[in-house]
Amino acid sequence: MKNRMRDCLCERLYSTACPLSAPGVDGTIRAMKLLDLPFLAELAALRRDLHTYPELAFRETRTAEIVARELTRYGLQVRAGLAGTGVVGVLRAGSGARMIGLRADMDALPLTEQNTFAHASRQAGIMHACGHDGHTAMLLGAARHLAAHPDFDGAAAFIFQPAEESEGGANVMIEAGLFREFPVESVYGLHNWPGIPVGEIGILSGPVMASTCRFEIRIQGRGCHAAMPHQGEDTIVAGSHLVGALQTVVARNLHPVHAAVVSVTRFNAGSAWNILPEEAVLCGTVRSFTREVQSQVEAAMQRLCAGVASAFGVEIHIRFEERYPPTVNSPLETECCRRAARRFLGAERVHTDLLPSLAAEDFSYMLEAKPGCYVWLGNGLAAEPGHSGCSLHNPRYDFNDEALAVGITYWTHLVAELLGQK
Repeated sequence: MKNRMRDCLCERLYSTACPLSAPGVDGTIRAMKLLDLPFLAELAALRRDLHTYPELAFRETRTAEIVARELTRYGLQVRAGLAGTGVVGVLRAGSGARMIGLRADMDALPLTEQNTFAHASRQAGIMHACGHDGHTAMLLGAARHLAAHPDFDGAAAFIFQPAEESEGGANVMIEAGLFREFPVESVYGLHNWPGIPVGEIGILSGPVMASTCRFEIRIQGRGCHAAMPHQGEDTIVAGSHLVGALQTVVARNLHPVHAAVVSVTRFNAGSAWNILPEEAVLCGTVRSFTREVQSQVEAAMQRLCAGVASAFGVEIHIRFEERYPPTVNSPLETECCRRAARRFLGAERVHTDLLPSLAAEDFSYMLEAKPGCYVWLGNGLAAEPGHSGCSLHNPRYDFNDEALAVGITYWTHLVAELLGQK
């Protein structure tokens, strides 16, 4: 009975749908059943406005004001100022007590934009190079459409989160009482994904994004004249050997099917051409999909540091700073997302066998607190119209507005899938 009622709701969604075509990899035209969204041009303009005026982590004041204003205009109950600049809008329909959470991130990156189009960033050294402007616009569009067509039973909490980029805004919102104020039973997120065509989506069960951990290694010895190296301990040579040795951590300490990355991204030492410095500092990142693998990697790095220290007669101290945990989708909620996406995209455009990414995402904190699912929404291939051809975090990146309607339709069908039984 419940499945039949859900199917009826989705049929009503289809009755308001219109086809949108987007070229695929082979140049063929693929028709998708997307919602008829008369406000789409207005929403695209809003998205471009957000791109023009990007804001860094926990400084998303203007963005938060726009979000709160729009949600209020749609008739949602609005809670602003959560974790500083976070905003939550709640839309209730029917008499159901169940609540689900839908999340978008709002912050930009400290990066100088190299695009020259009209909506390029006007904030020096700041740009939306990860598409959070598009995520915010899509979730606003979903709230607007659902407020006009509240064909579900329960409550949807639209969570607009600050500070995803390296500052852990999701965890800050949780600590500030997000799930106490809004007791959702499950929570859902998405990220635009260059390389997946518009109108396609990747939905993986289990690990989808990696944990991230920063490390700092300080190598200390006796500085001396570069012409008399025997009078000191060469921290640069020790550090150089350690950089190479760290590349064996994954290859020779982990089971071959367990993925991890150890990357040294900074090597600082010395201040003159004729002095061997008394200190060298290495910094970098560790990525993995489980806490067990993370522990193995850290233990192997500790052993290597101790061995190099002994071999070169220096002192080596390593410090780990655990950042985001792995992003792990729960099976039941992942299947709900797949069903919702298949209803308007078709099974062939819903990819379930993609490789997870070793990039990190602070939505992981929400998935540690609640079951849920994080998906990748196609942002286009380099050959597609409207696509910049760039990866995320690139100074020439721009969100593809062709994906707006796809994201809104996905969110709407997901609400129908989860709360569709009146």
